[in-house]
Amino acid sequence: MKARTDRWLAPYRRLLAAYGPQHWWPGETAFEVMVGAVLTQNTAWVNVERAIDNLKRDALLTCRGILALSDADLAERIRPAGYFNVKARRLKALCAFLAEQGVADHPVALRDSAPLAELRQRLLAVHGVGEETADSILLYALDLPVFVVDAYTRRIFTRLGLLRGEERYAAIQRAFMDRLPAEVRLYNEYHALIVHLGKSVCRPRPRCGACPLLHRCPHPRT
Repeated sequence: MKARTDRWLAPYRRLLAAYGPQHWWPGETAFEVMVGAVLTQNTAWVNVERAIDNLKRDALLTCRGILALSDADLAERIRPAGYFNVKARRLKALCAFLAEQGVADHPVALRDSAPLAELRQRLLAVHGVGEETADSILLYALDLPVFVVDAYTRRIFTRLGLLRGEERYAAIQRAFMDRLPAEVRLYNEYHALIVHLGKSVCRPRPRCGACPLLHRCPHPRT
């Protein structure tokens, strides 16, 4: 079991030594992290920051502030994030959910409203909240031990030979969570480092020579 765990922890240690702590997720409050998790779908983070800044400028980056806006007004403010009409509806749905849960004024209190598994299912029932978005909210906004999986995770760990590549989200998540300590800080930092590697080095056309994991990756030889 220890050998299996080490195979999944070793990339984390190498990436942390190479890149250092990533200080994720950028956001001043739990609610800002939740909003960012919705807005970051299918866009670069720099665009999300512009959209969030628009909400902040008008003092609307609150659950009640967003619910008070019309869909059109909200869409205009988050336009930089792309798919703004779709994301406006999704943000409204998330805020309505928070209000229904009685945590509109203190969204971080959602953490204590139900056991983790039940809370995840409640989030997944919200319009526009898929597995990656729900898990990002649970991990980064609520500090709950859930490993976030994204396209970078699949690509990198398939190239490392630890995944086949066709696994479903839940299977990839379970592969990590079965082999790693259930620590929020570890899950947070590991995912952030995976994103950094995926964006800067392990791209669809990888820059293998710059990769901290080159010594253990069979992909360059294939």
